[in-house]
Parts: sequence; structure tokens; C-alpha cells
Amino acid sequence: MSLELRIGDSGDVITQLCATLNRLGLLKAISSDFDEAVEAAVKAFQQGRGLIITGVVDATTSRSLEEAKWKLGDRTLKFDLPIPMRGDDVAQLQTRLVEMGFNCGRVDGIFDTLTEAAVKEFQKSVGAKVDGQCGPSTVMSILRLMKIVSGGAPQKMREENIRAAKGPSLANKIIVLDPASDCGELASGITFDIAQRLEGRLIALGVAVFLTRSATSHTSDVERIVTANKVGADLVLSLNIDSHANEAAHGVSTCYYGSDAHGVHSVVGERFATLVQREICSRTDLLNCRTHAKTWDLLRLTKAPAVRIDLGYITNPGDAKRLSEKDFRETVVESIMVAIQRLYLAVEDDAKTGTLRISDLRRTGLRK
Repeated sequence: MSLELRIGDSGDVITQLCATLNRLGLLKAISSDFDEAVEAAVKAFQQGRGLIITGVVDATTSRSLEEAKWKLGDRTLKFDLPIPMRGDDVAQLQTRLVEMGFNCGRVDGIFDTLTEAAVKEFQKSVGAKVDGQCGPSTVMSILRLMKIVSGGAPQKMREENIRAAKGPSLANKIIVLDPASDCGELASGITFDIAQRLEGRLIALGVAVFLTRSATSHTSDVERIVTANKVGADLVLSLNIDSHANEAAHGVSTCYYGSDAHGVHSVVGERFATLVQREICSRTDLLNCRTHAKTWDLLRLTKAPAVRIDLGYITNPGDAKRLSEKDFRETVVESIMVAIQRLYLAVEDDAKTGTLRISDLRRTGLRK
């Protein structure tokens, strides 16, 4: 499905789409016409997978549908180049390995080298053939062992330990700032301005900062992900401004990597998203549109915790007016700066939302 499919389309490709939605329990009748029932099923799928809900089958939704059709045991899983295997079966394998204490990294449904290494460790532990492939015998060993092993939260502890090990100071941390460039010329200029303001403050505190674009350039999702992973980021912050056909839509929301379908999420990403959302909402009058778990590639494929902030709607007169004001942008920048610092503070050293200021952090020795 390389082309976008939408209501009104018909043909064999729609029949294939309907068959997939039917297998997933989202559509009763299989048809060759993309009608309202198919659109509703596509929207339900997108919502369940943490995708943007449009009812249109674009490249991202098409890839997610392909991944969703696989269950653990349907095929032999192994590390393949140049394109690693993807699917719900990989995510199920990763989840089970993590629950048993084997480190395969983030549960993202991608069979990479870390997943292969975890499979080998599991095979070694049960006395099976060590080849890094998850075929019928390995699946059976996992299922048998799962009956007697109670899953804990090793991945959560691992993420928290990594975060805690970084220490409270921002010096020497690496942060990638990703000002959106696909939200229109005016909104793109605002996100870049906020990113530059953040960059200056972070650099002054000893942070290594990388911007994913210049003031006039445009970068794709793939390029932004590659940049974040290449520099070994500690944190990735994507700045976006939304738009909507209805100008009444307004407010700020924050998204982190998480999948209800797989029952996983980024622990640190969720914590940072919550901190940012609370700080911005406590310091401004933007409507609180809450935090959300999403499976967008920028959140899913970056190795570091990644968060996307939608700083209002450019199509809403009130939000647009606020975002055009320099003082308001400064308030947003301070909100984000304090949220970043609170992410690395121990719980006992944290403060109430909206109460910390940059000057407070300097006095405590956490700022230069």
C-alpha cells in the first residue's frame, strides 16, 4: 500500500485492507469499497496504535497494519539486514524477554542486534541451541518458562537507573532540539525561535545541544531520528504547533512513546512529558490537552527518551496571539528548562509544579 487509501477508493487493495481489519476484529464485512465502515475501522486501529487519527491509510498506518498481523509463533524471527524484521510478534517476544530479565532494550517491535543478543542469552540459559533466532522451539521454551516466572519491571528500573546515573546537573548532557518544519511557515518560525532560545540557555549550562534543522531547512523524520541516535542524546525534545480545520481547537499537549497494544511505554519519556505539560499549564493560560502515549517514529525509534510538545494551535486566534508574543515564548522556555532539570532531580529534591525558577536552581548549585 504505497499510495494513500481513503473513503471512496475501491479495488483489490481495499479488499486486502478490509481482510486485515477483519482479522484484527475491527471490521465485520470484507468489501472492495472503502466506505464509512472501513473508515471507522481504520480510525479505531489508528487510535489503538497511538497514531494520528485521520481515517486515511498513509504509509505509517500501512506499515502498522502489516506489523499488527503477526503473532508470536507465526514465523521465525531473526536479525536481518538491511531491513530488520518488524511486527507485533517481535514486540511480544521483546516483552516476554524483558519480563524474564533479559535486556533487549526498548519494546519497539523491531528485531535488532540487541534483541538478537537477548534471544541468545535466553537460549543459553535454557540449554537450547544458541543461534539468536526465535523459531518454534525457542517460542515453546519461552511459553513454558513464562508459566513459572512472574514478570517484574526490569526495564522500568533500567531506565530509571540510567536517568539517575546522569546526576542532577545538566552539564555534559546531550539534548537534541527538534523544531518542527512541516507545520507551516509561520509556525515553523515560532518553533525555531523557541528552540534557539532553549539552545542558548542550555549551552550556557554546559549542555551539548544539537538542532535538527536550520532556520530555513527542512528535515525528514528519518533524518531527525538518525541525528538523535548518532549523537548519543540523553533527551530528545520535538517542538510543534498544531492546526485544525475548526479554529476553536486550542491548547497544549505532550506526547511520549507508548503502545497500549503492546502494554509498554517509555518510563522516562512519560515522566518528562508529564513534567513539561504541568509546568507549561501552571505558568500559562493554555488549555491543558494532557499527555498521550503515541507510536510515532520519532518517539519510537530514537534510542533516548523523546517527547513532542504541541504548543497550541496556529489556527486558533488566542493561541496564535500568545505564541507571537516574545514574553510568552520566554515563559514557555522557562517552563521547559525547569521540566528538564526536574527530570534529573531525585524525587526527594523535587519541588511543586510551577514553583521553581531558573534563579532557584542556580542558588542550589544545580546551575552555574
